[in-house]
Amino acid sequence: MLRLYIANRNYSSWSLRGWLCAKLAGEPFEEVVVPLAGQTPNPGYYAFSPNGLVPCLHDGGIVVWESLAIAEYLAERHPPMWPAEAPARAFARSMCAEMHAGFRDLRNEMTMCIRERLDVRPWSAGLARDIDRVQALWTQARTRFGGGGDYLCGAFSIADAFFAPVAFRFRTYLVEPAGEAGAYWHRLLAHPYLREWEQAALAETAVIEADEPRILYRDKLAAAGRG
Repeated sequence: MLRLYIANRNYSSWSLRGWLCAKLAGEPFEEVVVPLAGQTPNPGYYAFSPNGLVPCLHDGGIVVWESLAIAEYLAERHPPMWPAEAPARAFARSMCAEMHAGFRDLRNEMTMCIRERLDVRPWSAGLARDIDRVQALWTQARTRFGGGGDYLCGAFSIADAFFAPVAFRFRTYLVEPAGEAGAYWHRLLAHPYLREWEQAALAETAVIEADEPRILYRDKLAAAGRG
């Protein structure tokens, strides 16, 4: 059986991506939850993860690390994880690669914390650009390739898995996408896999101060009278 190492659901956006890909693959897998420790990479993870990060997938003697590699490894065995048509598949892969390598202001300034709701505006120029870029990608994907279903390229795919943490981040920080992007955002948050992850996240009691928005933005919130 596959074994997937993940960290705290409330905070770990990359764990969510790997877990969604494993769910999408449809193979039975064992979840091993390892706590975040505020160190990146985490020395305690090297026993099971070559880069000291999660998620990390074990398939017998095969070890696959990095979310994008996990997605591709599983998709080789389960091709429907990517869109069937070549243009949509190319767009979906490009979206995932951009998400994997980019959006640094979004990931740095909007840590994932599923249980929180707060307004930290005004956003930095870089964060505003990242938010606009996400909405543009969602709109393009839905307009060009989404006619066959409710998600980015029709059926739920790896592309949706990679943008799922952004959907949670938008809700946490009160970002309200408009138009087709907004409609997709609501449908993505309502997907059964995301609801399952969310319920498990809300049951967690651990607090990781390095990822807590109200700690990170304490002074800004106080100055704006939102503390």
